[in-house]
Amino acid sequence: MLERYNIVNRFKEDHLFITTKVETALNLARANSVWYLLMGLACCSIELMQTGGPRADIDRFGSLFRATPRQSDLMIVAGTVTLKMAPRLRRLYDQMADPKYVIAMGSCANCGGPFTHSYSVLKGVDKIIPVDVYLPGCPPRPEALTEALIKIQEKIKKEKYLMKDET
Repeated sequence: MLERYNIVNRFKEDHLFITTKVETALNLARANSVWYLLMGLACCSIELMQTGGPRADIDRFGSLFRATPRQSDLMIVAGTVTLKMAPRLRRLYDQMADPKYVIAMGSCANCGGPFTHSYSVLKGVDKIIPVDVYLPGCPPRPEALTEALIKIQEKIKKEKYLMKDET
């Protein structure tokens, strides 16, 4: 009885097969297993922690927190980046394996926020690392972070990973 519900046996019986590009299958797998490195530098990181909770549940998208940049695909910069922290942030970004993505979360990470006139604050994280998605707000809601993750997943699904144009 259990063999009838086995998908492999059903494909054998009905002579069904699935066709797709290898690149499409790889991109789908990569998009649904985005592991992130959290750079929680200020109050925006509290909202990120709430996003990992049961109400917003970012884990349902296959996103897992990783403590090391070598295992991460996505860096979420949440909060104020000071000039002293900037080289360390760049070093962590360089340690991530390609392809890598960045979400700048909150007004402070995007442009300095309310501290933009301070001598010690970086006026946007995009001055030192490339940013894929800017997430505005002070602090942004967990739903906004979920939407930013969906935008990263859409970007991954559209990428040419195996066959890159060499022009």
